[in-house]
Amino acid sequence: MSTNEGATRKTVLIISYYWPPSGGAGVQRWLKFVKYLRDFGWEPVVYTPSNPENPGEDSSLLNDIPEGVKVLKTEIWEPYDLYRKFTGAKKSDKINPAFHTDKKKASATQSFSVWLRGNFFIPDPRKFWIKPSVKFLTEYVAQNPVHAIVSSGPPHSMHMIARGVHRKTKLPWIADFRDPWTNIDFYDDLQLSSWADKKHRRLERSVLEEANLVLSVGKTMNEEFLQMAKGYGSSVDLSKFHVIANGYDESDVFKGELTPDTKFSIAHIGTMSNARNPEVLWKVLKKISEEDAGFKLALEVKLVGKVDDSVVASLKSYGLGNALNLVPYIPHHEVVKVQQQSRLLLLVLNNARTAKGILTGKFFEYMSAKRPVLAVGPVDGDAAEILRASNAGTIAGYSDEELLYGQVKDAYSQFKAGKLEVNSSGIEKYTRKALTEQLVKLLNTIAK
Repeated sequence: MSTNEGATRKTVLIISYYWPPSGGAGVQRWLKFVKYLRDFGWEPVVYTPSNPENPGEDSSLLNDIPEGVKVLKTEIWEPYDLYRKFTGAKKSDKINPAFHTDKKKASATQSFSVWLRGNFFIPDPRKFWIKPSVKFLTEYVAQNPVHAIVSSGPPHSMHMIARGVHRKTKLPWIADFRDPWTNIDFYDDLQLSSWADKKHRRLERSVLEEANLVLSVGKTMNEEFLQMAKGYGSSVDLSKFHVIANGYDESDVFKGELTPDTKFSIAHIGTMSNARNPEVLWKVLKKISEEDAGFKLALEVKLVGKVDDSVVASLKSYGLGNALNLVPYIPHHEVVKVQQQSRLLLLVLNNARTAKGILTGKFFEYMSAKRPVLAVGPVDGDAAEILRASNAGTIAGYSDEELLYGQVKDAYSQFKAGKLEVNSSGIEKYTRKALTEQLVKLLNTIAK
């Protein structure tokens, strides 16, 4: 593209804590938007920490950043090293954003750390980056053309940075929520005082009121924000709340020949914490294994990524140790191959009060792999609705052993007959390029 063509683009400043070479789910959404924004007349500029607390590293994601995209970086101070010293954790240990542990019985120091995080690191431990970032970006905007700002949260400190720049520059602002704020599943675990809870809600309200557009990844989260906004009175324009789902990138789908797994593999990709342990599935697999020796020999439970020790112990307690295949963290371009080779793709939604609204990027990547999805979660949630509409798989409730038993038995019968396939439809609207086009239509309504 010529320089003149590039000069006609409007510029959007994207504030995101997660950015390559960081890996993990938090990176994907805005990395993919950045990848395609130029196709629709917008030039992205990204602002991110130079020294973040990475959930993992995946340098292959750097290949998705278009050539010449400006990435602004400044140092961030975070209290994670202090937390490690205080709790006796190793320097290499990855820390949960809420500071809570997957262990059933947290130590007194861990419990105190959670209380400290919830009541003093508001909205989150990245709060110390807010003031210096507002100063840096306000100066940057004064010297460089920017037509709109986007903040991606969590961490919700990113919204606080965008709010500060918005207040100083009057630039239009999109607040994008990949996960909820006060409705997130671990909010109740933060041991909040009444004062801290009110502050979280006050900051959340300021974002919902002041942002020109508020985006959510799913219908349930959007409805929750709308209900909050209605409770604020006439100060909020309800028409500014929109859903732009997570999705999949067509270019990530492996186009070559792949040999399907010879075993009846049930693969879960990503972190499997204690809160996401699908014990009902282990019960079902144990039952079928006891009934059918062929099933027991054919079964493979493939867990790719970080798996909590409690999950492994739970699985083994049901006699499934020989079927377990633990695969450490692998680069994203290798993950897509694993997904396409697996027989079933396991989606487990956290068993929390917010479960109906959980829609991870992984879910859409599963659908792009054209392998049947086996989901455990609320049958009346957002994921269930999309599964049914697209015919991409099945879902059973957290304790619905009978339904899940039938689903697994049916899948295994199809596997033995060489017919375990999926005929999904309508998933094209979830391509990252199509979603970027939706984003740009909204951007064009607020940026002149």
